[in-house]
Amino acid sequence: MAGSPSSSSITNDGYEYDVFLSFRGFETRRDFTGNIWNALHNRGIRTFRDDLEIYKGNNIEKSLYEAIEKSKAAIIVLSPSYATSSFCLDELCHILKCIHGRGRFVWPIFYDVDPSIVRWSEEGTYGEAMAEHKASNWYSEDKLQEWKNALNQLANFSGTVYKWKTGDVSRVIQPFSLSIPDYIVGLEDQIQDVLRLLNVGSVDKVYMVGIHGTGGIGKTTLSLAVYNSIVDQFDGSCYLEDVRGNKEKHGLIHLQNILLSKIFGENKIAVTSVNEGIKELRVRLKQKKVLLLLDNVDKLDQLRAIVGEPEWFGNGSRVIITTRDTQVLKSHGVEKTHEVKLLLRDEAYDFLRWKTFGTNEVSPSFEDVFNRALNYTSRLPLAIEIIGSHLFSKKTTEQWISALDRYEKIPKQEIFEILKVSFDDLVQEEKDVFLDIACFFKGEQLEDVEIILHAHYGDEKKDHINVLIEKSLIKISQPNFLTLHDLIEDMGKEIVRLESPDQPGERSRLWSAKDIAEVLEENTGTSKIGMMMCSDSDEDIVVNWDGEAFKNMTKLRTLFIQSVYFSESPKHLPNSLRVLRLWEYPSEECLPVDFYPRQLTLCKLNFTFNRPQEVFFKKASLPGAKPLGFCRKSLAFLWLFCNLAMLGFDQQSEGLVPHIGPGFFPSLYKPCTGLLAA
Repeated sequence: MAGSPSSSSITNDGYEYDVFLSFRGFETRRDFTGNIWNALHNRGIRTFRDDLEIYKGNNIEKSLYEAIEKSKAAIIVLSPSYATSSFCLDELCHILKCIHGRGRFVWPIFYDVDPSIVRWSEEGTYGEAMAEHKASNWYSEDKLQEWKNALNQLANFSGTVYKWKTGDVSRVIQPFSLSIPDYIVGLEDQIQDVLRLLNVGSVDKVYMVGIHGTGGIGKTTLSLAVYNSIVDQFDGSCYLEDVRGNKEKHGLIHLQNILLSKIFGENKIAVTSVNEGIKELRVRLKQKKVLLLLDNVDKLDQLRAIVGEPEWFGNGSRVIITTRDTQVLKSHGVEKTHEVKLLLRDEAYDFLRWKTFGTNEVSPSFEDVFNRALNYTSRLPLAIEIIGSHLFSKKTTEQWISALDRYEKIPKQEIFEILKVSFDDLVQEEKDVFLDIACFFKGEQLEDVEIILHAHYGDEKKDHINVLIEKSLIKISQPNFLTLHDLIEDMGKEIVRLESPDQPGERSRLWSAKDIAEVLEENTGTSKIGMMMCSDSDEDIVVNWDGEAFKNMTKLRTLFIQSVYFSESPKHLPNSLRVLRLWEYPSEECLPVDFYPRQLTLCKLNFTFNRPQEVFFKKASLPGAKPLGFCRKSLAFLWLFCNLAMLGFDQQSEGLVPHIGPGFFPSLYKPCTGLLAA
């Protein structure tokens, strides 16, 4: 087959061509499509152009199928007579199946054709062409319907309407001036959502639209797909990549100069201060209807210096901003926002299948390990991209299993580093709250979590939670449960693990029943441990210890243990405790005599025995206070703990009557529920 590829070498992205160019030969080859091919080629975009004679048979040759399958994207030039060619229609169907069907980029150019004509009907050139095909009796009803469906589908895509003699070829290829997304599966509906927010048809207003979501969820891919679909409708455009990173490396002045240079095509523009850049942008941008894409914004000063106010821009201009932090958008007055959604499981399955096998099928022998890999990625596009690329070189199920074993033990470094960016931007107490949530509170009721966090951070805990929500690190799901992405949870736990990879007792938080048992049995706990919490375990663990292990944990503030059983009661408990929750407490006498937690806020105990007059708690160390305890008939000791906000007992303690007067517990407000019950 004759062909004119601009490059024929297969690159490391797995494609031989960036673009497959489909067109009706005699109408467009010499001028229009030739100019498109040259323009793409000059920009380094590897483009395949079919140079077959249009009447050479009714079937696409094998080599043409292969070229389509090896192309990352497609441009389809829909000229007035395009639908008269069965060759072109078959080619279109294969493009939609092999390129669009695999989530890649398809861009229609309506060359002297209105998109409404392409949507097959009884009228217009496309309707007439389909009627002629039917009248010829050469094609089955199924084939005719396949062509109709393909044309209708393509007519609904975003594309370029080009009028002969008035169009500008350079604008036609603007969508391909940026890096073409590898895979846009699952984004079609979200692209339309963002396009509705942008409302490009409204030319008398300037709109700023924010796209937000957690790291790796596909903000950049979505924003580029949207940018590509509308860029030809503007007088000027600019994509500022990784604003956060480029500001750190080169400063805001560098970004202002890039914007001015790209919009006005003047390489000699060189502002020397941020204020000068703001003045220059404010004056000059009013002259044009422009499209700007600012990717990965994380600070308000970036928006103020680069896009300022809507009044900076000419009517009809649009600004797209991607960020992990919704507070940045709110502070800049960006009201139109879109939160990027996770891929559906079927979409994630298709994406991972393409990244690992490069085909539409998964070998039956790989099905189980493939699903394990899919579960590990938690449908996060970044994880699918990285894990899929790594597994692509693994040819046996044993190699896959070995790789996944490593990932599940220690997160893949590329994923960890990208997700950790938002964490690094937090102040210390916000980091602490995030690590608490990641290690202990995923899936718990927000109200219960706030009670525990209040014991650690006071009233500021709500502000910290709001910051984490704004930075897309956590979410509140209905009905009021705290959640976060599995890989963000893994990232938080990995940060804690790296505090001391080999010595759990040197870490700030312990959540694994195995690690807790090891620290208690080997007496390796230190003052670095702030929270020890195990509320769920696959199996019950018995700690065989001497009861001394808590003595060195002088900064332990939360002790929350379930499914871990002690061979004997603790001889010491830290007075630093603010939250104490123990299931199956083993003592038949009392809590440690020297245990005096002045800041205890939450206390709930379940005892393992049933002796009605047993004294459970003694306080003999208080100056001037006589030994007081609580048992089944008295709670007189409780006046010692005026900070208590929650108090609970095991079911055997029902019916206890507190012998205390009103006002002793100003913070005590509710019975235990949810996480704090059971």
